[in-house]
Amino acid sequence: MTEPTGPGHPEPRKRVLFLFSDTGGGHRSATEAMIEALELEFPGRFDARMVDFFREYYPSPLKFAPEIYPPISRVPQAWGFTFRASDGRNRSRAVTQISYPYVRKGAQRLIRENPADLIVSVHPLVNSHLMRAMRKSPRPYLTVVTDLVSTHALWFDRRADLVVVATDEAREKAIEYGIAEGNLRVIGLPVAERFTHPMPDRLAWRQRMGWRTDLPVILLVGGGDGMGPLKRVAKAINEARLDATLVVICGRNAELKAELERVDWRMPVHLYGFTTEMPQFMAASDMLVTKAGPGTISEAFISGLPLVLYARLPGQEDGNVTYVEQLKAGVWAPRPREVVAALRDWVESPEARRAASEASRRAAKPDAARRIARLIADQVGVHD
Repeated sequence: MTEPTGPGHPEPRKRVLFLFSDTGGGHRSATEAMIEALELEFPGRFDARMVDFFREYYPSPLKFAPEIYPPISRVPQAWGFTFRASDGRNRSRAVTQISYPYVRKGAQRLIRENPADLIVSVHPLVNSHLMRAMRKSPRPYLTVVTDLVSTHALWFDRRADLVVVATDEAREKAIEYGIAEGNLRVIGLPVAERFTHPMPDRLAWRQRMGWRTDLPVILLVGGGDGMGPLKRVAKAINEARLDATLVVICGRNAELKAELERVDWRMPVHLYGFTTEMPQFMAASDMLVTKAGPGTISEAFISGLPLVLYARLPGQEDGNVTYVEQLKAGVWAPRPREVVAALRDWVESPEARRAASEASRRAAKPDAARRIARLIADQVGVHD
């Protein structure tokens, strides 16, 4: 029964269920960015709930997907094979048909226990399962694709009311997999609001952190878990003795940080573990060396950082590399010596670094989270 509204009766909050899983940091961070944007755009008018569908509702061993993901992602050949073997209309449909009987009870329980005015999915592996589970009681469904370019077929179920993608390239893939053009929106990847605020004084922040203010800053990251060949890349940059400051974010990888602390550094270097100040680190830096994750790339664009991409997940992140290169916002450098060569060009040629920085900033979509928030509001009839 609908609660009364009007004088003395505030409008009931709209319930939005966000489906994600901690299989990579991008799904959670995109979800949190959208929930933050909903509250910024429509204060007090939404009741948002995040559900890790793998962990909370799917049977074993799928419930352990967040723990299984890191070791699998460290075997890129296996990851790429799995991605390509399951991609495509017919193959993705077969994956759903084979797996649905196994997850059916969990999917139905998820729907039953989480009443919502709108469901928002940010994960490809839940969409077709939920659509089948909701056949007798359909609910408004919005898919927000959190890959930039190389979007797997499992992202796209034609029964979704709307599908949001980050790039025109992803839009073409969606149409190829049967999504009607009228049900597609090209908006961008949702990024936390704190990345969109310019740093008022970069030099003051560098001074506070103890960084030199007379040298360009190279920021080297490997995600929240310090993944990828980060150690080899850091050592190669050190051996090159570039005329720059190196800042390394080791994430939760305490062993990596400890090992790097024992290195005989030949250039100014600063090592950090997991940090919640990544917007400040990016804003205060001049170049970013990273794996080709969509979230980090989107954040770097907002900060106007030239990108050196040193690793990628085959299949899933291949398109990200091509996208960055075509924009002239960065380079693909899969070997440490290639990373060093790219950085040397930018350290020794501020003009070239500035051109890449400007290209990066042109690609930014800092308002994506707020635009998606307004789209969600429109779907459930909430207006300013």
